[in-house]
Amino acid sequence: MLAQLTLSSSLSKTLRNRHVLLLLPKAKALPKDLPYGELLAAVLKRRDMKVDELAKSPLSACADDGGLVVWAMLDPDKDTFAQQVQVRKALQLLLEEQPKQIGIVVLGDAAQRQRGAESAVYGAWVNGALLPVRKKKDERKALQKIELFGGKGGFDALRAQAAGNLLCRELTVLPPNELTPGVYRARIKKLAQANGWELDEFTLPKLRKLGAGAFVAVAQGSADEDAAIVHLSYKHPKAKQTVALVGKGICFDTGGHNLKPARYMHNMHEDMNGSAVALGILLAATQQQLPVNIDCWLALAQNHISPKAYKQNDIVTALNGTTIEVIHTDAEGRMVLSDTLTLASRGKPDLMIDFATLTGSMATALGARYSGVFATSDELAQRAVSAGRQTGERLCAFPQDEDYEPALDSKVADIKQCTLDGDADHILATRFLKRFVEKDVPWLHVDLSSSRCEGGLGIVAHEVNGFGVAWGLAMLQR
Repeated sequence: MLAQLTLSSSLSKTLRNRHVLLLLPKAKALPKDLPYGELLAAVLKRRDMKVDELAKSPLSACADDGGLVVWAMLDPDKDTFAQQVQVRKALQLLLEEQPKQIGIVVLGDAAQRQRGAESAVYGAWVNGALLPVRKKKDERKALQKIELFGGKGGFDALRAQAAGNLLCRELTVLPPNELTPGVYRARIKKLAQANGWELDEFTLPKLRKLGAGAFVAVAQGSADEDAAIVHLSYKHPKAKQTVALVGKGICFDTGGHNLKPARYMHNMHEDMNGSAVALGILLAATQQQLPVNIDCWLALAQNHISPKAYKQNDIVTALNGTTIEVIHTDAEGRMVLSDTLTLASRGKPDLMIDFATLTGSMATALGARYSGVFATSDELAQRAVSAGRQTGERLCAFPQDEDYEPALDSKVADIKQCTLDGDADHILATRFLKRFVEKDVPWLHVDLSSSRCEGGLGIVAHEVNGFGVAWGLAMLQR
């Protein structure tokens, strides 16, 4: 549940909150009549700090009335990501006390106030809500009310984006016994009913009949036949373009017969994050009523070890007829995505974007602070990277040139699933997936190496940050 937002015309009313954030544009001197200005001046003097050092780190102090006040400055020369980090750090000083409500005061000219207000309100929404935990006694308190002074209206789109971010993160943190493919599908049905989405499910019997051997190979290792490719559709009467969103939804990844060691199996319930990103974008776009048609394709399965599980040197036939030599059972993401991309691209969307926690090599290349993107054209790659700078969800573009592909040559099938040495696996995985995208469909592949970042990332303080929802909405809005 997102906190209620109230726009206040009375500064004194806003300051009656016991937890107040004052957000200023960078300056070398404090503005006249700054609320709690004398207190801030005293804190700066005690710490021997200059005024503009507030643009590096926020400050907090207790006011005479017992309230907690936080001051922060936004540097207009810094990029969106850096400004978001500053706002997040300031809000954390307030939210650590788990207040029921906070006041936000934004200062500066009209543009500075609105930019600061949007960042602070969005940050309060995504960090003030509670994600699921399973403790016997949960003493956490959600933020219930935000009172804003200095900002204008127009927060409905941001509220929808926050709802999408929180849906993505809530699904991602759920334990694997609570989010099996079957449970996930039931929840998606409720979301579809609530939001007016058309829903179609490609169950395992249906996929076997269609010949989707790559997806079925991964799903067949599970005891429960609850895996499926779920197709959701959002239609807008004024839409002129259709975007397909594809998400990897491996609800738990053991690695299969090539079993992961405990260190690398930990948190593998989050291997469905790509599907949660796609679902979060769909929810936010629906609430924003974006004039674009969206086809959302979610590949929901688990990668288990069992006598029925697929294994090294199996040869399976994908939906588009391509034969695949299985090299490593822990490269299951590209298997389930291959058939899903074929289904999604057959509709000839104007743009197709897939999201997946796909490769460890992308995490090795970028760490957890960027995600990687591959595109079918330089122009599309530039658009993707630009949207990342705009939203603070940063992307790095990678090559996928043809001369990488000989590494995937197979003597017994049309293509190898991967290689055993793992070199440039993020690039080879993209070359593999490209075989299953129908001709002339513009396509972006996002490898979500930053889906989990300890200590938070950008505006989000939680390690599971919902990366991709804000970026995906920016791409749709363009």
